Amino acid sequence: MILMNDFKAESPELRDDMLDAARRVLESGWYVLGNEVINFERQWATACGVAHAVGVGNGMDAIEIALRGLGIGSGDEVVTTPITAFATVLAIIRSGATPVLADINPETALLSIDSAARCITPQTKAVVLVHLYGQIRGMDAWTAFCCKHGIALVEDCAQAHLAAWNGQVAGSFGQVGAYSFYPTKNLGAPGDAGILVTQDEAIAKRATVLRNYGQSVRYHHPELGLNSRLDEIQAAMLSVRLKWLPGFTQRRSEIAAAYHANISHPQIRLLAAPEEVASHVNHLFVIICEKRDMLQAYLQLHGVQTLIHYPVPVHWQEPCLNLQCDPKGLKNSEKHAATCLSLPCHPQMTNEDVATVIAAVNRFEAP
Repeated sequence: MILMNDFKAESPELRDDMLDAARRVLESGWYVLGNEVINFERQWATACGVAHAVGVGNGMDAIEIALRGLGIGSGDEVVTTPITAFATVLAIIRSGATPVLADINPETALLSIDSAARCITPQTKAVVLVHLYGQIRGMDAWTAFCCKHGIALVEDCAQAHLAAWNGQVAGSFGQVGAYSFYPTKNLGAPGDAGILVTQDEAIAKRATVLRNYGQSVRYHHPELGLNSRLDEIQAAMLSVRLKWLPGFTQRRSEIAAAYHANISHPQIRLLAAPEEVASHVNHLFVIICEKRDMLQAYLQLHGVQTLIHYPVPVHWQEPCLNLQCDPKGLKNSEKHAATCLSLPCHPQMTNEDVATVIAAVNRFEAP
């Protein structure tokens, strides 16, 4: 079976380096908010081309802390997409703000700027722009849009580690960028972990307070915060895995290029190819098929595991049935959720694996 992710197939060298990093933390006797976190924060800030990075417990907390760091909360509205991990919208709700859902562009599955414009009200304070599937597109338009409306741009980069637009890295366009290091991400920890990045020193300082119970100095809590600290052991392993990220990203790009070049089926559509080959990081390779469920069953039968990202749009989730949305509706999002399918696209795949996936997709016959 060709798996969506295959951690057991990772290099023994990488595994040994991670074990050495864990051993280093255990021998240090310092497990929370120590030098490993400081060092990884510096490395990630440099990689993203920003001044500050603040390690937190997970990607959802990174978005919540980003919004709270911007002073966004009760009475404020934040525009985002219904085609995303539920954590994106849950983070907005946990910040105290109200999510407003805009529709997607069906060619990319990314947030539609025209739909977002219809969602703007006097209460709108930010857009959470999700770089879905590792794509990054049209950032000049999004920065201009947020500037025009006087609102903050918060980037959800959970699937877009070091994706770049015109040479500028995801997370550095808006006021804050939020990353997840969940194990399946392009840069994944062996557990939950996250970080937020910013050029703004004041936001970074507030984020360090918010992640640690709202504590400014030991035992002094000027505000209510979270328990959301990046662990030393996760930071140490992320520092190791960061060295492998360029090679892993290149391999994902090779696989995606092979899919784009060779998948050809009258009932299957690919999402739009990137304008710049190096801009997307191919966290997921998503295809569109009206007979999606049949295709998924067929591929499983022929040794190819697939997943759906995401089968239930946010506005159909029970706690979110009454959320505000684009007055013209979310038809593109609903259509995408019913037809999208993610193919394996991880760096441990061999050329033979890639050829097997392509052949299986192209052989699919639907009644």
